Amino acid sequence: MIKTSIEKTLDNAERLNGELNSFLSIEREHAVRQAEAIDAAGDDLPLKGYAIAVKDNICTKGMRTSCGSRILDKYKAHYDATAIERLNAAGAVLIGKTNMDEFAMGSSNESSAFGPAKNPWDISRVPGGSSGGSAVAVASGVVRAALGSETGGSVRQPASLCGIFGLKPTYGRISRYGLVAFASSLDNIGIFGREAEDIAKVLGVIAGRDGFDSTSADVPVPNYSAELGGEIAGKRIGVPRALFGEGLDAEVREKVEGVIENYRRLGAEIVDVELPNAKYCIAVYYIIATAEASSNLARYDGVRYGFRAENAGGLRQMYFQTREEGFGAEVKRRIMLGTYVLSSGYYDAYYAKAQKVRAMVKRDYQAAFTACDAILTPTSPSVAFKLGEKSDDPLAMYLNDVYTVSANLAGVPAISVPCGLSTEELPIGFQLVGNFWSESVLLNLAAAYSGQFPIDAKPRIYAD
Repeated sequence: MIKTSIEKTLDNAERLNGELNSFLSIEREHAVRQAEAIDAAGDDLPLKGYAIAVKDNICTKGMRTSCGSRILDKYKAHYDATAIERLNAAGAVLIGKTNMDEFAMGSSNESSAFGPAKNPWDISRVPGGSSGGSAVAVASGVVRAALGSETGGSVRQPASLCGIFGLKPTYGRISRYGLVAFASSLDNIGIFGREAEDIAKVLGVIAGRDGFDSTSADVPVPNYSAELGGEIAGKRIGVPRALFGEGLDAEVREKVEGVIENYRRLGAEIVDVELPNAKYCIAVYYIIATAEASSNLARYDGVRYGFRAENAGGLRQMYFQTREEGFGAEVKRRIMLGTYVLSSGYYDAYYAKAQKVRAMVKRDYQAAFTACDAILTPTSPSVAFKLGEKSDDPLAMYLNDVYTVSANLAGVPAISVPCGLSTEELPIGFQLVGNFWSESVLLNLAAAYSGQFPIDAKPRIYAD
């Protein structure tokens, strides 16, 4: 019975949430009702009874969709995102909405207005962000898969820090309809899974063209699950050695170097590649992302929906007071940065130049993929850091995305794969970046690696 399995999942979610704070809402009534309907129908569905957690910036009809912000604390979406509609139609059961950095702005889940999610390997440490709650829900064994969102690494980085798989698809592979916008040209819905197969199953359901999203691509969707298990001998894996230098933790470097040798043993060909403009990616990303955020977040003004400040003296004062009380410090910082780089006199110096460098980053990847099938790098420069360790240093926090932002700028797919534990028993992950629409290649490479070199350990906090 699907209902029995879902009730156990809900029990685990509720029991662990006091320690982990991974869910902002647990939708027991909805999930049980959905499970009963699936049991009654008896249909053979691709995700029948599959328990799914969903990041709280993806619209779910009649459910809280807060984006981790006080300004949307009481907001309930009036429609389902396309990805949610497709999951429902495939028989998946949504059990709750997960914690996140406010409006997906952060790399640690500490900017959430409702407190940070905590890493199940060590609850004194961050799970990564911004999709930290979804990563924790999967890593702690509550669900096998979860949806997150990616703007600059917000699925891959928490996947690495929590010891699970995390996929950012090609831009346009999954519809963004119903994903609350942060930076529209960079945003993607991404997928977490305990195994590559979990991601393949979910991706096969939610990928594809959507008439509600003009940026979704009309590109055939392969059977990702069927293509797992393919031969990787002879596959060419590119390694940009210049990125393995300053700022990379020694243990992370050692594990990732080990991954390279393990792929060589599996028959893959290791080739050197260059990404000469990678050193500019953090600067370019934070110019473009903040510029688009300052535009997208202008809608939260206290007039149409969401929080409205009380006792404001007039319209302009109401705007000011609503945003002052409703937005957190990181969101305000990024709105101000974005407004600055778009302002008269600075647009050409910052935003226009950043877009030109973005095009160069894309060309770097296109050149590299003439020599290889995938590019291998670390996912994060370090293991999970302590809660509060980088809260007062925004630049140090931004540098956590140094290996991930370039894939978002170029629009190419990438996956984080667990590859071991540090001496402190904290997860380390590596990243595979592929050419456009090459998710099958990445999933196959990831599955082949984890099948031969599994991590036989579980987090300290884990579901029954």
